[in-house]
Amino acid sequence: MDNAISWFEIPTTDLDRATAFYESIFQIKFIPLDTPNLKMRMFPVDNMATGVGGALVYSGGFHKPSATEGPLIYLNANPDVQIVLDRVTDAGGRVIVPKTQISPEYGYMAAFIDSEGNRIALHSAPVA
Repeated sequence: MDNAISWFEIPTTDLDRATAFYESIFQIKFIPLDTPNLKMRMFPVDNMATGVGGALVYSGGFHKPSATEGPLIYLNANPDVQIVLDRVTDAGGRVIVPKTQISPEYGYMAAFIDSEGNRIALHSAPVA
């Protein structure tokens, strides 16, 4: 197994608002994928066969945002957590854990509440 995680879904109550939030803080464009039961906006990924993919998802209630419950997802914020964290408030989120060193070997982390009320974390590698 190359990765413990192969796919993740971040719940939304307003897919357009969540898309704008994440596109703003990560400076990316999402890939739309709508099915009869779900509306998704996928994070760009270089190779779905070997990489980890994920999406913002609106399912009409099956997925529920939470600031306190469920797994905590760490999104890649390389080269520096602070770059992404600095965009969170202006995009409609709230920082709940500032940039914090995990250790010299494991780099940095931070956490925020996104536009939908989800608790999401960031990670970046140690500074070279």
